[in-house]
Amino acid sequence: MNTQQQPDEKTIEAVGKVTEALETVERARGHLYSFHQLTGSADLELGRAVDLLAEAGHHEEAERLRTELVGRNVLPGRWTFQVVEDYDAEYYAAFRELEQGVRDRLTGGRRHLAEAAMKEDRRTHGRAHHEAAPADLRE
Repeated sequence: MNTQQQPDEKTIEAVGKVTEALETVERARGHLYSFHQLTGSADLELGRAVDLLAEAGHHEEAERLRTELVGRNVLPGRWTFQVVEDYDAEYYAAFRELEQGVRDRLTGGRRHLAEAAMKEDRRTHGRAHHEAAPADLRE
């Protein structure tokens, strides 16, 4: 597609929805990283608790937690870092690549065309803080 040509409204809406879905995946990925970090922190805290239980003379309880839970896989064969790596490699990378391809082919790679049109409609032309673009990008 010629990058100078404006796509029709349905195409803009459809491509915008694909990008919006990617933005949701980005948020999900952030939550997955939170899951990874929180689970890792919990495992380290549990390790400290186990040491304290042992120091307090509760060796049976400490040993049970140490052997059953400390360092345990969260999914069969996987710690959270492996879950994150698999998500990134198998889903996230494919989603990003395919979204980029749709945008390249249908909008010349341009992002947020619907939002750009909304900004143009809603801003007050000629008013400070309502410029169409940053000063260094204006023609």
